[in-house]
Amino acid sequence: MILKNAIYGLAAGALCVSCSLDYEPIDTYSDLTYTTEASDDEEEVVFPDKASVESYMQKIYKQLNERQEHWYLDLLLIAEAHSDNAYAGTTGAEVVPYEDNSIDGSNSVLNRDWNRYLEDVALANKLVVNIDKVADGSLSEADALEYKAQAQIFRSMIWFEMVRLWGNIPVIKTIAADITADNIEESYEAYFPAQNTIAEAYSTIEADLLEAVKYAPDQTSDKTKLTKNVARTLLAKMYAEKPIRDYTKVIEYVDAITAEGFELVDDLNTIFGFDDETKDAVARNTKESILEVQFFPGSGNWATWMFGRNLANWDENFTWAKWVTPSRDLIKLYESQGDTKRMEQSIVYYECTWSNYYPMETYPFMYKLRSGNNSIIKFRYADVLLLKAEALIAQGKLSDAASIINQVRKRAGLGILDSSVANNADDLLDAYLDERRMELAFEGQRWFDLVRLDKVEKVMNAVYAKDSGRTAQRNLFNENSYLMPLPQAVLDANENLIQNPGY
Repeated sequence: MILKNAIYGLAAGALCVSCSLDYEPIDTYSDLTYTTEASDDEEEVVFPDKASVESYMQKIYKQLNERQEHWYLDLLLIAEAHSDNAYAGTTGAEVVPYEDNSIDGSNSVLNRDWNRYLEDVALANKLVVNIDKVADGSLSEADALEYKAQAQIFRSMIWFEMVRLWGNIPVIKTIAADITADNIEESYEAYFPAQNTIAEAYSTIEADLLEAVKYAPDQTSDKTKLTKNVARTLLAKMYAEKPIRDYTKVIEYVDAITAEGFELVDDLNTIFGFDDETKDAVARNTKESILEVQFFPGSGNWATWMFGRNLANWDENFTWAKWVTPSRDLIKLYESQGDTKRMEQSIVYYECTWSNYYPMETYPFMYKLRSGNNSIIKFRYADVLLLKAEALIAQGKLSDAASIINQVRKRAGLGILDSSVANNADDLLDAYLDERRMELAFEGQRWFDLVRLDKVEKVMNAVYAKDSGRTAQRNLFNENSYLMPLPQAVLDANENLIQNPGY
């Protein structure tokens, strides 16, 4: 009650004069607003005209482009180093717990992610809530629906990441008003909301995306836009998750994406490659890319030097150990399958000055982000195509599922699955998981695959014994390991939040 009493005191002390809190989880992002003051009998104007809406929409895209820590850097740490794909990479206290399974609420990575995700939601909410109130009438209904759809896709993408990480989360759809002594009761709940259940979160995501898929921009050659196909991708991925799982709808939305012309490129280097002569990415906007964030010479991404070398600037920031070091267990899988093509696109060896996990002369690094000029691929067709195979396995359509897996294997230069595997549901599911692991390594999928298919205990409690390079396991994985702990600082600030079991 300390926080609540403090807020009551703040409101009373202000003698009914409007005030704001220092900590505003609903609307923390406020460096770009168009709000104009309103009199007591007028509604506040957030967007005075169409130009202000367009500018604000670009701010949302800029947020996706510039703030790579939570939705890419940290997500890879969790999905790869907290699974059997990778080691933490460094000895830092903020990253080692993902490798040895000792994560708790004090972890600075999770604290950063929680706050930044909510800042992203707040950014989207401002547009969603106010798009219908453009003051001068210059925004057509069609334009308003299209801008709103893009903001809905953006916040749905954030909610989707949050619910997979933490389970019960506050699903915030409003903008908090200033606190006064008259509205303290309602304002407290707005600034410090309770959690929604996982089912409630997915229901809200579903509603947003079903509306957005009607009005979002159609697909163009520009894969940086939040289009109908990004909404379809999120719907397909969402419907594969518990407790909302609906594999029929997974297939429906993957088929809709396929009908839009998406397909596998012939060579993965087209997606992830770097051209040494031009010092630029080999390609952008490929037929396999659904959503990517693009960077160009002169204004490249910075995340690349967190994982390895920046091939556009060979020695830049290469004096300290990198995050997400490929594991021996993953390398062994590639080698046992004879999968040299995908291994070469996923892992590269350099000489370095540290030896945390391997001899410094031949040290492996993740290779899916090779330079400051390469795109970060958020969603690509191979992911959702394989997700359709998962749905088909669940429906008992093993032949159709094996056909999809074989399609992906063919691109990798591998033979088709043995008939004994293709005709056995359990064996085919294991082969499917191996296929996703090899195809999507270092793209932020592995941990969530294990969670979605209830494989965490089986896979992760066994890997420490067979992978000699992993840091010793601190805690066994159990039924409470499927979700991350809520940050303790967030719990301290909001008495309505409840920590996940086991932490």
